[in-house]
Amino acid sequence: MGFKLLSAIVLASSVLHAARAGLIKRVACADGVHAVTNAACCALFPVIDDIQENLFDGGECGEEVHESLRLTFHDAIGFSKTRGGGGADGSIVTFDDIETAFHANGGIDEIVNAQKPFIARHNSTLTAGDFIQLAGAVGVSNCLGAPRIPFFLGRPPAKAASPDLLVPEPFDTVDTILARFDDAGFTPVEVVWLLISHTIAAADLVDPSIPGTPFDSTPGVFDTQFFVETQLRGTLFPGTGGNQGEVESPLRGEIRLQSDHLLARDSRTSCEWQSFVNNQAKLTNRFAAVMQKLSLLGHDQSTLTDCSDVIPVPRPFTGAAHFPAGLSHQDVEQACATAAFPTLASDPGPATAVPPVPPS
Repeated sequence: MGFKLLSAIVLASSVLHAARAGLIKRVACADGVHAVTNAACCALFPVIDDIQENLFDGGECGEEVHESLRLTFHDAIGFSKTRGGGGADGSIVTFDDIETAFHANGGIDEIVNAQKPFIARHNSTLTAGDFIQLAGAVGVSNCLGAPRIPFFLGRPPAKAASPDLLVPEPFDTVDTILARFDDAGFTPVEVVWLLISHTIAAADLVDPSIPGTPFDSTPGVFDTQFFVETQLRGTLFPGTGGNQGEVESPLRGEIRLQSDHLLARDSRTSCEWQSFVNNQAKLTNRFAAVMQKLSLLGHDQSTLTDCSDVIPVPRPFTGAAHFPAGLSHQDVEQACATAAFPTLASDPGPATAVPPVPPS
């Protein structure tokens, strides 16, 4: 199926879903505040209140949100058509003594430990697999410009730990990364969609000497700057030592993963990568779609309850993509062979360093 047809199908599906949502009768919850399409979802509002107040510091788009989104991926991608794994089943929490020791899960133990008390407190309402996906969707909703990520309730408890070596690493080759995702059921285009998550991401352990280093200059905003800035010329470090998996960005204070750098320039993914530049509507639409698919890995959607309407509605982003100060179109390393890089304005003034994401 061609990329244009696939995109059209995703958009049409979203429009149809929205139209149907307006016709579905809503049920008032016992709290007298909320209404949902399925009464079973009412039990989630106290969980969400707890998450927002005590995990996300009153509803901020900060470090715990970044890490909770990362956890949704690291748990769910533990699924393979050839090697097994339960997918988005919470095994990374249930069997954390095994999975947090995997090399690719380095540093994930911090958010696992942060979420475990919440999971224990609400274990009569939802499982660890449910909680991880709920926390990720709620956290993302705190970020300006983010999509409203669908959420489904009812995942059974994890039965076993995920096999090792199912989580891609930043120093993997593009062939290795695409093969791993194909084994989990994702196309190269969908790999790019998943990496939209890096618009609100930062790295602590890729280079431990600079923890909290963001992947773009606006880590608190769900915007398209990540796709602009990864396309600027950068220097690839050798694949060993303290900079393994890292590319030197032209922006001081910003880190670029080797995998992002290479995917932005590979013929299989570069045009889809570039297509997100200054296209906020496509960014949010595709991320919501692919996150739904990720969150359902290992599960039959028909056995779960759609509780998407409990997720808060994010504030819209109305800004435009731009080149950081001191940089312009001449700094773009053109990779897509079929479309020119969009024309963008440059920020005024001298170049400044991107500040690190503060720890929570």
